[in-house]
Amino acid sequence: MNPNLATLLTESEENFPERISIRLDDVAIPYAALEQTSKLVAGLLESKGISRGDRVGIMLPNVPHFPMVYFGILRMGARVVPMNVLLTAREIKHYLGNSGARVVVAWEDFAPAAVEAAEEFGVEVISINPTNVGELIAGIDPYEGVAEVESDETAVILYTSGTTGQPKGAELTHGNIRSNIESIEDLFAPTEEDVFFGGLPLFHVFGQTVAMNGAVSVGAEITLLPRFDPVKALEIIERDKVTIFMGVPTMYAAMLQVPNRSEFDISSLRLCVSGGAALPVEIIRAFEGEFNTPILEGYGLSETSPVASFGRVDMERKPGTIGTPIKDVEMRIVDEEGKVLGIGDIGELQIKGPNVMKGYWEMPEATEKAIDAEGWFSSGDMATVDSDGYYSIVDRKKEMILRGGYNVYPREVEEVLYEHPAIAEAAVMGIPHDDLGEEIVAIISFKEGESATVEEITAHAKEGVAAYKYPRHILIVDALPKGPTGKILKREIDLSQVG
Repeated sequence: MNPNLATLLTESEENFPERISIRLDDVAIPYAALEQTSKLVAGLLESKGISRGDRVGIMLPNVPHFPMVYFGILRMGARVVPMNVLLTAREIKHYLGNSGARVVVAWEDFAPAAVEAAEEFGVEVISINPTNVGELIAGIDPYEGVAEVESDETAVILYTSGTTGQPKGAELTHGNIRSNIESIEDLFAPTEEDVFFGGLPLFHVFGQTVAMNGAVSVGAEITLLPRFDPVKALEIIERDKVTIFMGVPTMYAAMLQVPNRSEFDISSLRLCVSGGAALPVEIIRAFEGEFNTPILEGYGLSETSPVASFGRVDMERKPGTIGTPIKDVEMRIVDEEGKVLGIGDIGELQIKGPNVMKGYWEMPEATEKAIDAEGWFSSGDMATVDSDGYYSIVDRKKEMILRGGYNVYPREVEEVLYEHPAIAEAAVMGIPHDDLGEEIVAIISFKEGESATVEEITAHAKEGVAAYKYPRHILIVDALPKGPTGKILKREIDLSQVG
């Protein structure tokens, strides 16, 4: 079997040519049309001199053109370099300089930044919009067939969010991503009858592997939402009879705050999936109670394609955990010296399996630091495992607060804050302190129409955590900064107002 990921599309097109593959409001693309367009995109790229092994950038929002270009690149054996559409020219230069991409396919609205960056490297930018694709591929000979590749050949170079330093390009192979798709099929049991919600950015690993590739692999439909809005999301679930909703914690929290949420018919939903960040237990309980649909929480990173562990419908559910390792994947907890720790001990989470990336593109030292000789990838996340083999993320290793010699994990304090009825979002961070090393600050936003005093929030936190853990500073903001998936970006929070 040819492991090329493009065969996900060719096989589904062969089995379900007339079924809808991609939907965006009134636009519905059958599998036959998606397949044919991907052939023409590959032909267009070939006419530009692109061949097997070359890198091609994609700078597209959640529109049907994304899978058309994605599978077009893959079918010719080239490599996809997805980019956030909101990147600045300076940031794009890093992606192009590191990846060596020869062409960038960019959505017209965001093309100027790509063009500015591309000029420095002599890279061509193909600007597309809702109506010009026909002109671009007019007279192009379609690229028939699918290039034969090896399982360990790089398919996608996904740049990590770069919380420290410049983003690194995680090389995900055809085999890496295929192994993850097989696990998704095992976990969610999707069929061609399912309708996936496509509100997660497709340029991000979660939306790309789990939603888009997960749907295409079984001939299911994915209905897209270019920019998340909780009311629009509920409308799409009702309109398109979505069966599998995939989101991040802030999406679930936002839908819970829609005043007329009970008026939407979302009875088609059979499963909700959460990833990208820890989902507060309070939000799980509230959402499942309100919408009568189970949420399975999983965990992964760009470097693990992304899924590493998940809760399962056929096993005991433990809210607040990230479940157990997926098929063929191992996980363990280690201390600073790499010694494997026992049940309940807090240490760094390591992952090993067919989902672990090949390495960081053109960064051998960073690769060696991240993956040891035995293939164990160090996640940078602090975690524990219980006696049943369920893992729980305590916090990012870099985000741990050391206050007066005590370790404080922000996630634990955030869980308590989310239990306050007025709080919509919360982030806990450390700030320098002369005597204690670090002091704890909580940054919060309120639900619409709700409020509380600093004293009330402090008192609430004191009741839920040990005396050394509660936040001594409370910063109230209108909203917390978020990344493309809706994940709260602590690095962008301005703490200068904290006294």
